[in-house]
Amino acid sequence: MTRQDQNVEVARYQKDIADRLGLDSQNLIFNYKQKNETVRLDLVTVNPKHDQSFLFHTETGTDKTDALKKMLEYIIEHYHNESSLTIQWIKVGENKLTPRISALKICTRRWISFTMAAILARIKFFSITLNPVS
Repeated sequence: MTRQDQNVEVARYQKDIADRLGLDSQNLIFNYKQKNETVRLDLVTVNPKHDQSFLFHTETGTDKTDALKKMLEYIIEHYHNESSLTIQWIKVGENKLTPRISALKICTRRWISFTMAAILARIKFFSITLNPVS
């Protein structure tokens, strides 16, 4: 596969992932890290309205295309079948409650990412609710 073909395939996978998540591509960060013979893909979602970003999921592959393929398979097979959380919070020093966010799927890694961001941003939680699987 030529470099140009690989770039087209990467772009196609990234668009498919954004479409399946129902997000604009500018609200996703595909962070690739090469280590030895593998590529690690951290998919980060961005909510510009609330100035927040969260680690969505991590996959590894032999190259970018393989990692993206695995990410897409995860989304197709698992994402819509997992329960989600609705969280309400407020930043310390502000007086406006952040509207409910229900995109955070239950996963220890993501919960740790969210709570670490909350600690760094000085966020107070008001409610955390488990949503039923549809």
